[in-house]
Amino acid sequence: MEVIVKRSARRKKTIQARMVGGNMEILAPASISDAALAGHIEKLQTRLEKRVYPKDDLHLQKRADHLNRKYFQGSLTWNCIQYSTNQERRRGSCNCLARTIRISNNLAALPQWVEDYVIVHELAHLLEPNHGKRFKALVRRYPLAERAIGFLMASESLQQRNLREN
Repeated sequence: MEVIVKRSARRKKTIQARMVGGNMEILAPASISDAALAGHIEKLQTRLEKRVYPKDDLHLQKRADHLNRKYFQGSLTWNCIQYSTNQERRRGSCNCLARTIRISNNLAALPQWVEDYVIVHELAHLLEPNHGKRFKALVRRYPLAERAIGFLMASESLQQRNLREN
């Protein structure tokens, strides 16, 4: 990730880091030396990376196990659940015959409750392979389902608008 430093004469003491467009933006006082700032950047980068990208396939397995127990009484089994880097348009997919679940790695940066909705959605496909009434009833067991759907629709709409503007 690229590090962009923005110095401000108005900023007196604090140094702040945030993610902007996939880059780490550092907001720092104009008076701090490059050497002093370098140590702060290293610490902030480590902290920010853990907060933004703490998720891996083991994380998905633990979330799926938890959600299976909570919303499906632990009745579901699957062979693997893992992040996928080649799902540009789909958020997730479930192969019912092979009992494998793929979750788009783009979801790793979203709030956990949104990713949980997608996991519940894919777990529900293990019982109901289509999107009919029974499937929807299974997904609605997750209390934040409607909210997560709205979040995903809004973020998708925002992405499409940004693509049109660029």
